[in-house]
Amino acid sequence: MEDHRNQGREFDESLFKDVKINLSAVARRASDLGSRRAVKKQQQAAWELRAVTCIDLTTLAGDDTPANVSRLCFKAAHPLSQDLLKLLHINGAGISTGAVCVYPNQVKAAKEALVRSGYPNFPIASVATGFPCGQTPLKSRLAEIRSAVADGATEIDIVINRTYALTGDWKGVYDEVKQMKDACGAAHMKTILATGELGSLRNIYKASMVCMMAGADFIKTSTGKEGVNATFIVALVMIRAIRDYYRLTGVKVVGFKPAGGIRTAKDACVWLSMMKEELGDEYTSNKLFRFGASALLGDIERQLYHYATGYYPAITEMPMG
Repeated sequence: MEDHRNQGREFDESLFKDVKINLSAVARRASDLGSRRAVKKQQQAAWELRAVTCIDLTTLAGDDTPANVSRLCFKAAHPLSQDLLKLLHINGAGISTGAVCVYPNQVKAAKEALVRSGYPNFPIASVATGFPCGQTPLKSRLAEIRSAVADGATEIDIVINRTYALTGDWKGVYDEVKQMKDACGAAHMKTILATGELGSLRNIYKASMVCMMAGADFIKTSTGKEGVNATFIVALVMIRAIRDYYRLTGVKVVGFKPAGGIRTAKDACVWLSMMKEELGDEYTSNKLFRFGASALLGDIERQLYHYATGYYPAITEMPMG
């Protein structure tokens, strides 16, 4: 993967301290996105294929085992069956998901599975730092990052300290995230804001800017475990923060990852169109955009099958791996 690294910058509260959010304007724009008609036919299929390549195929369950992680890894490397690719008249080379995402304890199993399958360099993302709550000592969170990287993780999804954010200790958020970035080493760091727990859109903007200043390579909406996850209103605030950070640095280095509740191909197409309109074509590739999802791929497969054949497949025609 081409290296997109955010080097960060010194903490500067003036960049976000007096930010104002026009809620009615953001809500109006979000409503327009949510109600728009998706692209159709060939264009729809093309966008759906693009969406496949932006998925971080995820399993974050308490009963994860090396067996189901291995199966998920094979699916991530081969997200569409050969039969479906033939129906679409396309060569499947290059069509894989953006990464596979697992708990730190399963990184080694994922790495071994991908090596056995002939994909030793396939991206492995791991949630760390006391996911999903982040309510463990900083020393433990940093050790968890280093352990996951040592086992083969190339991307780390960390969670911020919401206590600091909710009490307005933005320097505290910055210092912790900066230490986490250092612990990641060569691995890319995605910073989960847990927007459903931040209390206001102003806090979401501030958390976005602080994490980018601390070196976040991606900012991510949610853990997927909150009551409210990825929404267009929240996304617009975070995307505008990315745009502001780009104006400061002059380099497009910070990606965006919505997670939680994105389950349909139509939703995926709307998210991609929003990224294109708000930030440009570069943000429709997996180097700067990812979906955190486990169920999304299944619906995209169904829609592609319908496009190719005119009818929806039976469950037996859509093996998981």
